[in-house]
Amino acid sequence: MSAANRGLLVFLVVLAVLVAGFGYENGWYGHAAPEAVPVGGPFTLTDQNGATRSDREFRGKLMLIYFGYTNCPDACPAALSAISQALDQLGAAGVAVEPIFITVDPARDTPQQLKLYVANFTPRLIALTGTASQLDTVEHEFRVFASKVPGGPIDDYLLDHSSFIYLMGRDGKLARLIPPGEKPADMAADIRKYL
Repeated sequence: MSAANRGLLVFLVVLAVLVAGFGYENGWYGHAAPEAVPVGGPFTLTDQNGATRSDREFRGKLMLIYFGYTNCPDACPAALSAISQALDQLGAAGVAVEPIFITVDPARDTPQQLKLYVANFTPRLIALTGTASQLDTVEHEFRVFASKVPGGPIDDYLLDHSSFIYLMGRDGKLARLIPPGEKPADMAADIRKYL
């Protein structure tokens, strides 16, 4: 399957999940949860300090997960800045939310590189990497699209990737997909509904 077809498939799956979630929130389905493609799953990855981190350690907290990479020119810094600002707006209530950045570029995003990068955002941000196989599994679980842009230099390439922020509930299941470009105040309002 070509990268363009894979991207279209991922887009359609994410769109279906968004429509299902919107319908549920607006009462289209009565009181029963909609049947939808599950989003999310377990992970065990390495953080920016070289420590092993698992989704299980965040049970009882909300997780705000964003997939990107440190050489991303615009979408990733904008999303991580918005997450940082939203957490600031939540004030003390924000301690119940764990911000997590998962790389889609394991070849370049070593723990050391991630540590330098996340220093530009909230100090609470946990950055995770792993082997290509580990990250492929997590991307599949979260229905993330990521593909190298063809034609660039071997070591200085860009990646096309989906840019949703995943708000995971205290049970580790998807609570809400936050669309790209959402303003920090709106993101904070979305998060407050689940605190």
